[in-house]
Amino acid sequence: MTLFTSKLPNTKPSIFTVMSVLAQKHGAVNLSQGFPDFPCSSELIDLVTFYMKNGDNQYAPMSGVPELRKQISQKFEKLYGITVDAKNEITVTSGATEGLYSAISAFIRPNDEVIIFEPAYDSYRPAVELNGGKIIPVKLTFPDFRIDWEATAQAISERTKMLIVNFPHNPSGSVLEQEDLEELVQLTKNTDILILSDEVYEHLVFDHHSHRPIFQHPELRKRTLAVYSFGKTFHATGWKVGYCIASKNLSKEFRKTHEFVTFSTNTPFQKAIAEHLKKPKNYLDLSSFFQKKRDHFNQILMDSRFEFLPTKSTYFQLANYRQISDEKDTDFAVRMTQEFGVAVIPISVFYTDGTDNQLIRFCFAKESGTLQMAGEKLIQI
Repeated sequence: MTLFTSKLPNTKPSIFTVMSVLAQKHGAVNLSQGFPDFPCSSELIDLVTFYMKNGDNQYAPMSGVPELRKQISQKFEKLYGITVDAKNEITVTSGATEGLYSAISAFIRPNDEVIIFEPAYDSYRPAVELNGGKIIPVKLTFPDFRIDWEATAQAISERTKMLIVNFPHNPSGSVLEQEDLEELVQLTKNTDILILSDEVYEHLVFDHHSHRPIFQHPELRKRTLAVYSFGKTFHATGWKVGYCIASKNLSKEFRKTHEFVTFSTNTPFQKAIAEHLKKPKNYLDLSSFFQKKRDHFNQILMDSRFEFLPTKSTYFQLANYRQISDEKDTDFAVRMTQEFGVAVIPISVFYTDGTDNQLIRFCFAKESGTLQMAGEKLIQI
């Protein structure tokens, strides 16, 4: 007897789950999933402990602890010169993934079209499809992974409801330039198209490049929901604390979904993060910290047969393996894990049509010893 029909019949376990399980099975160095293997700040741990012992263990307000929203607002004022209403324009979420899902669920109806830029993070499509929407993929240019604005304009139809933009970009590490924001303004002018901006790597931008929040642009602010992650910022991905910034009008609708997806987010973690944000050094030093890790990893593999693509942001490094093998990237990634003891992510899985440019993704958010161990294995390939 059939009791149901799957709403996501083509969805399989994510590539991150698959490769991490494979890494564990073969005892491989895991450079696949995007998480640090070093601890977060001991000061932050102490703050969480303090607030737990202080009795701050009950429900937080649905929109987030007021002090945390205040600190987020002040951070945006300092960094980007943006005035954000802490009460009405900031909502704390249970991780960025929940923020992305709530934003999509709040606004996407059956038959709405949502444009994504590929290679695209894998949570966007199922969230859209669960709400009856249709994904319209547009490929970023290769090998620089910039938005092709002509192709994007051609993808827009009368059913287009949302564009999902992800910069700093995972997996390529590319960033938005000022001219991209101006193109986005022209593309969406006189339309009802919303922009969902995934900016979880905002503090990980290298080589004197800058992060440009889409919410910062006055013409885009009214149509943008921007999602961020404290897990990425403070090396605590398992805490699942993020936030969404949007206009009062959009936030009001966003919160209607957020409230019934998770209601509220972990109270002592919110209070601890609010206190931690009072010291800007805790997030301003991240770019130089991760740039050193990127450069160290690249130096280790300088004499390898991998060809590195420029990485301007995030804690991921793309590499071409065409001097090593002509295998499909998915097959090569599996063989790397099984035979050479290093787990990586193949990039074709982030494309609707499986575009294979013979690229794999390394995560370099690891201890120096981990990177050295991986490098010794990779240099032998």
